[in-house]
Amino acid sequence: MRLLITNGHVVDPANDIDTVCDVAIADGVIVSVGTVADGFQSQQVIDASRHVVCPGLVDVCARLREPGQEPKADIASETTAAAHAGITTLCVPPDTDPVIDTPAVAELVRRHAKHAGKAKVVTLGALTQDLQGEALAEMAALKEAGCVGVSNACHPVVNTLVLRRAMDYAATHALTVFIKPMDFFLSQGGCAHEGPVSARLGLPGISEATETIAVARDLVLIEQTGVRAHFCQLSSAKAVNIIGRAQYAGLPVTADVTGHHLHLTEMDIADFNNHCHVIPPLRSQRDRDGLRDGVKQGVIGAICSDHQPHEDDVKLAPFCATAPGMSALETLLPLALRLREQNMSMSKIIARLTHIPARILNVPAGTLSPGQAADICIFDPDRYWTVQSSQLVSRGRNTPFLNWELQGRVTHTLLDGHIVYSPAGHMEN
Repeated sequence: MRLLITNGHVVDPANDIDTVCDVAIADGVIVSVGTVADGFQSQQVIDASRHVVCPGLVDVCARLREPGQEPKADIASETTAAAHAGITTLCVPPDTDPVIDTPAVAELVRRHAKHAGKAKVVTLGALTQDLQGEALAEMAALKEAGCVGVSNACHPVVNTLVLRRAMDYAATHALTVFIKPMDFFLSQGGCAHEGPVSARLGLPGISEATETIAVARDLVLIEQTGVRAHFCQLSSAKAVNIIGRAQYAGLPVTADVTGHHLHLTEMDIADFNNHCHVIPPLRSQRDRDGLRDGVKQGVIGAICSDHQPHEDDVKLAPFCATAPGMSALETLLPLALRLREQNMSMSKIIARLTHIPARILNVPAGTLSPGQAADICIFDPDRYWTVQSSQLVSRGRNTPFLNWELQGRVTHTLLDGHIVYSPAGHMEN
């Protein structure tokens, strides 16, 4: 297939491109951005006038529920939702069932994703066997199987000596350690941010110290071992400041934040909205503003979905008894685009959804460089749409953004030069 995308506003931060031009594609790769070579004859043309053309989005954290939790969702359903959202690369944490602590499970995920053909899926291997925080996983074998990093997901490594040895092992094999910072003892039993709202509602709280203490401990070990580390789903302004100082000092650390933590706060749980039960919890307005500043300043390099689809009934219990997490693939791009209201440029927003997360994962994605795979997202930045349960493609309908009017709608997603999502007949010739 030889395809030409014309008249689109091409935004490729990795190559400092932010202009209206054409993109030529042949045999699944980018041929040129800008001037189309003489003699290039396209078999299909997409007119992207008044639309943004950017690299396919890269999501550093999305649970697809397969293997082990197929009643909630599976790789086929969630990668289809990802295609509708302009996401072409997703990273799956190791807390599947069975855990991704053997090459066989990593290969299973890769094979099922390839069969679905809607998005590229990479995996994180387990930091410790069965995520128990005791014996180290076979990281060398997991890297050989294609795992792009290692993590203990939401499971704590309480023993600091085990964590230190795990970081040493990961550093030996040049693996990034993905850390969800949360002190095990301080967080036990909590379900909401410790503050006036949780006190008024009678909900057990999780203080910001839960995060900052864990970040401080981990940074000391990172400095000692020299391992490359990535902090996942930050929720507090203090953690952003601590990590910013560590980056300034030269430590090899990066961080991400979810789209919902950039826009929701503890006030959104005031009516016991179970869809706002997430871990880490939604925090104060000051924390939300600190997270936004972290994204603007580059301390936080990636905006992710932390996609966690659930069946409807698991959100029907009292707040603390519900399963945490929300379905977030299809709101990732429009929530990120809302940062334009905070005077963030389109190019900086796209960078935190494309080449920076790709660099964190160390995968060849997130750019429109000639010779790269033609993984592309085309969206209308000015189109408003209302989030409705019946229109979500993910099998998870658990989102607090139902009935929100959002701006920015994907019209085309290309994977290796093939259109994997497009409204029938829209913009194509």
